[in-house]
Amino acid sequence: MGYGSYSASDWNKLKESRKLSRNQSVEEVFTRRSCEPKFDPLYIGTRECFDSDDHPNTTPIVVGLDVTASMGYLAVEVATNALNELITKLYSTGAVEDPALMCAAYGDYLDGSPLQVTQFESDIRIAQQLLDIYFESRGNGDVVPTCLWEFLARHTNIDAVRKRNKKGFVFTIGDSAKIRQDYVDDTIKRVIGDDTSYGSSAAVLADIQKTFNVFHIMIGGNNPRNDELLPGHTIYISKNDIGQIPEIIISTIQMQNGKGLDEVLEQWDELERPSIRLALEQLYIQNSGIQL
Repeated sequence: MGYGSYSASDWNKLKESRKLSRNQSVEEVFTRRSCEPKFDPLYIGTRECFDSDDHPNTTPIVVGLDVTASMGYLAVEVATNALNELITKLYSTGAVEDPALMCAAYGDYLDGSPLQVTQFESDIRIAQQLLDIYFESRGNGDVVPTCLWEFLARHTNIDAVRKRNKKGFVFTIGDSAKIRQDYVDDTIKRVIGDDTSYGSSAAVLADIQKTFNVFHIMIGGNNPRNDELLPGHTIYISKNDIGQIPEIIISTIQMQNGKGLDEVLEQWDELERPSIRLALEQLYIQNSGIQL
């Protein structure tokens, strides 16, 4: 996948046709009442991110959203504003070559649809597919971005990795809900259908880190167990700062690719820089390889 290019006019047409507004409820934005099989990893063999004439040096970027009940406000913000901001600013900043985005939705491990994944795309289909995600809005237990990690490690075919030995980027975004670290292989079997022998979530993380740089953005809370799993790759922000998620993601990518903190901050609005700086300073040099 990944043909075509994203444009502001296509986004405006989609926004108008769906009557999207940041003031809408999660039920108004996400209208599906069940998971589409094409997004269910139980029925997906491989997601491909291939180069094309339009995009000869694709960079895979995955944005995974917690879709448990407490996170409706985040999904509305991303679907009606932040995703468009992320894509347009990826192009305007030149943060990466030929970005190809996949959206994912993860929930409670006991949900009916604990994980959904779209295709890698480079045009308006990025937003269209996100809007077709089923927002299950449950959640009484541990969330499963770990299953997304396993899916990306074992069910993707990516030219950037295969041809250029370049890693992609994964950003999961949620609140302080605990990332599931128990019965890892049983959980993967239920959610994705794979028979695995990881034994721990740390082993899943080590597997995906062979091909992706992995980060977790946690909103409005603190969970030490998550931070222990992803040291130097967990970013805490307040609920008031979710509007800066696109800038935080892009800046993290740029810093991972060698730019310094002050350099990446200069490209953003002066009023937004303090909150972006606070987020980025949480990325520890010794663990992430990022140069502050």
